[in-house]
Amino acid sequence: MLAIFQKQVAHAPQELNSPRSGAAKPKNPDQILRDFHAAHPEDAFSTSFGGGAALACVAAQPRSLSGYQRMFCGLDDIYCVFMGTLNNLSSLMRQYGLTGRSTNEALLVIEAYRTLRDRGPYPADQVVKDLSGSFAFVVFDSRRSGAVFAARSTDGGVPLHWGVAADGSVVICDDRAAVKAGCGKSHAPFPAGCMFHSEGGLKSFEHPMNRIKAMPRVDSEGVMCGANFRVDAFTKINSMPRVGSATNWAATWDDAAI
Repeated sequence: MLAIFQKQVAHAPQELNSPRSGAAKPKNPDQILRDFHAAHPEDAFSTSFGGGAALACVAAQPRSLSGYQRMFCGLDDIYCVFMGTLNNLSSLMRQYGLTGRSTNEALLVIEAYRTLRDRGPYPADQVVKDLSGSFAFVVFDSRRSGAVFAARSTDGGVPLHWGVAADGSVVICDDRAAVKAGCGKSHAPFPAGCMFHSEGGLKSFEHPMNRIKAMPRVDSEGVMCGANFRVDAFTKINSMPRVGSATNWAATWDDAAI
């Protein structure tokens, strides 16, 4: 899986940027996308959006080969790349009124996102926390808001990495080598138990009352290399905003975001 969002769509946390030194120079998004296709010449596909976004995925493989299932779906101009599995898919389908339909994990995530976007009955962290399983996903809303929404399950069972391309674009991928090659030193693991929104930044859905802090990373050569993002057990958010049916759910992200 590969997702690229230019700066007009999403901004990576500032701490993810590292000084450019040595031979590891970041690449432009077009080159990163070409490299992804070159690495998977027979089973990779992608779609690009005029607003400065691109999503790519490798065709579904037996779980014994990849370790987790991959899905790519689009519905009403909302697109989702999903990796992993939801253990409570059936109960979530009933919760979102999807019984009787052919629904997989990616379509369920799209429905959950659309419910948050349009009605916002719960804080976003609670909705993501209701997803039980081992997963990572990226959602792109191409029509209504041009928003990016990504999350990784608390167990960290599905790999997910992100970085910053040469032009400042956010790059998200399950292949660490691809992110490292495309982003140079400006890359890091996407933190488990966290979610990222293009308007609100990075936040823990497991511990929403705690702030996220960035811990500097140093590679084997002693060079600064991105940052690890962790929940800060010692700092708390003073209050959480109330969320009503008329509230834009994205606004429930507060100044705790990085």
